[in-house]
Amino acid sequence: MKFVTIGYGERAGYDATDQAVRDEAHAHDARLRAAGVEMGIAGAPVQVRNTGGDGTKVEEGAFMTSALPVAGFAVVEAESLEEAVRMVAGTPCAVANGVVEVWPLQSAQG
Repeated sequence: MKFVTIGYGERAGYDATDQAVRDEAHAHDARLRAAGVEMGIAGAPVQVRNTGGDGTKVEEGAFMTSALPVAGFAVVEAESLEEAVRMVAGTPCAVANGVVEVWPLQSAQG
């Protein structure tokens, strides 16, 4: 199964976390990337609309809001939701006063 993960966190929470914990979290991310997990840091988002096929409109900024800014994304493969949770529990957002959402990715292939 594939899962999309969204990490939320802010610099102040990250900086307040013990350096050894942050170092291990980054090493954890490196191990996930070495195992084939696709991950990246979030850039500036845009909203795209094409209501009724009448033309594309693009607006800067996120549509969703949260208490913490989006920090990054990953696509992980795991046997279960529980395994996906274990995979992301050691990442920087999870350990440094942030949060990681794990979303099961269901096929749109019908």
